[in-house]
Amino acid sequence: MSTKEKVSEEVLVLEAVGHNHEIVLYNDDVNTFDHVIETLMAVCNHTAEQAEQCAIIVHYKGQCTVKTGAYEELVPQCSALLDAGLSAEIV
Repeated sequence: MSTKEKVSEEVLVLEAVGHNHEIVLYNDDVNTFDHVIETLMAVCNHTAEQAEQCAIIVHYKGQCTVKTGAYEELVPQCSALLDAGLSAEIV
Protein backbone atom coordinates (compact mmCIF):
# COMPACT_ATOMS: atom_id res chain seq x y z
CA MET A 1 0.00 0.00 0.00
CA SER A 2 1.48 3.33 -0.98
CA THR A 3 0.89 6.51 0.93
CA LYS A 4 1.05 9.90 -0.66
CA GLU A 5 1.68 12.75 1.66
CA LYS A 6 0.51 16.20 0.74
CA VAL A 7 2.52 19.08 2.09
CA SER A 8 0.95 22.46 2.36
CA GLU A 9 3.28 25.43 2.69
CA GLU A 10 2.49 29.00 3.39
CA VAL A 11 4.68 31.43 1.56
CA LEU A 12 4.85 35.02 2.61
CA VAL A 13 5.65 37.32 -0.26
CA LEU A 14 6.78 40.80 0.51
CA GLU A 15 6.62 43.27 -2.29
CA ALA A 16 8.48 46.49 -2.23
CA VAL A 17 5.68 48.89 -2.87
CA GLY A 18 6.95 52.35 -3.45
CA HIS A 19 5.83 55.10 -5.71
CA ASN A 20 8.56 55.95 -8.15
CA HIS A 21 8.82 59.50 -9.32
CA GLU A 22 10.29 60.66 -12.61
CA ILE A 23 12.48 63.51 -13.76
CA VAL A 24 10.97 64.79 -16.98
CA LEU A 25 13.24 66.84 -19.24
CA TYR A 26 11.54 69.36 -21.54
CA ASN A 27 12.61 70.75 -24.89
CA ASP A 28 13.84 74.32 -25.22
CA ASP A 29 15.32 76.44 -27.97
CA VAL A 30 18.35 77.47 -25.93
CA ASN A 31 20.50 74.44 -25.13
CA THR A 32 22.57 72.53 -27.66
CA PHE A 33 22.45 68.77 -28.09
CA ASP A 34 26.01 68.55 -26.80
CA HIS A 35 25.18 70.48 -23.63
CA VAL A 36 22.10 68.32 -22.94
CA ILE A 37 24.03 65.10 -23.56
CA GLU A 38 26.99 66.13 -21.39
CA THR A 39 24.68 67.26 -18.59
CA LEU A 40 22.67 64.02 -18.61
CA MET A 41 25.89 62.02 -18.49
CA ALA A 42 27.24 64.05 -15.57
CA VAL A 43 24.05 64.44 -13.52
CA CYS A 44 22.03 61.30 -14.27
CA ASN A 45 24.95 58.94 -14.91
CA HIS A 46 23.70 58.18 -18.41
CA THR A 47 25.92 56.51 -20.95
CA ALA A 48 26.65 58.55 -24.06
CA GLU A 49 24.07 56.49 -25.97
CA GLN A 50 21.37 56.94 -23.32
CA ALA A 51 21.96 60.67 -23.12
CA GLU A 52 21.90 61.05 -26.90
CA GLN A 53 18.66 59.07 -27.18
CA CYS A 54 17.04 61.20 -24.48
CA ALA A 55 18.17 64.39 -26.22
CA ILE A 56 16.67 63.20 -29.51
CA ILE A 57 13.39 62.20 -27.85
CA VAL A 58 13.18 65.57 -26.09
CA HIS A 59 13.85 67.36 -29.38
CA TYR A 60 11.17 65.53 -31.36
CA LYS A 61 8.56 64.72 -28.69
CA GLY A 62 8.98 67.77 -26.46
CA GLN A 63 9.76 65.82 -23.30
CA CYS A 64 11.40 62.65 -22.02
CA THR A 65 11.67 60.85 -18.69
CA VAL A 66 15.39 60.83 -17.94
CA LYS A 67 15.45 59.29 -14.45
CA THR A 68 13.10 57.40 -12.14
CA GLY A 69 13.37 56.71 -8.44
CA ALA A 70 12.47 57.88 -4.98
CA TYR A 71 11.62 61.56 -4.70
CA GLU A 72 14.42 62.21 -2.21
CA GLU A 73 17.02 60.79 -4.62
CA LEU A 74 15.74 62.78 -7.58
CA VAL A 75 15.63 66.22 -5.96
CA PRO A 76 19.39 66.92 -6.13
CA GLN A 77 19.60 65.56 -9.68
CA CYS A 78 16.70 67.68 -10.88
CA SER A 79 18.22 70.71 -9.19
CA ALA A 80 21.51 70.06 -10.98
CA LEU A 81 19.70 69.86 -14.33
CA LEU A 82 17.98 73.16 -13.60
CA ASP A 83 21.27 74.74 -12.51
CA ALA A 84 22.74 73.67 -15.85
CA GLY A 85 20.02 75.63 -17.63
CA LEU A 86 17.83 72.71 -18.63
CA SER A 87 14.08 72.61 -18.16
CA ALA A 88 13.04 69.70 -15.94
CA GLU A 89 10.64 68.76 -13.17
CA ILE A 90 9.87 65.82 -10.90
CA VAL A 91 6.49 64.20 -11.49
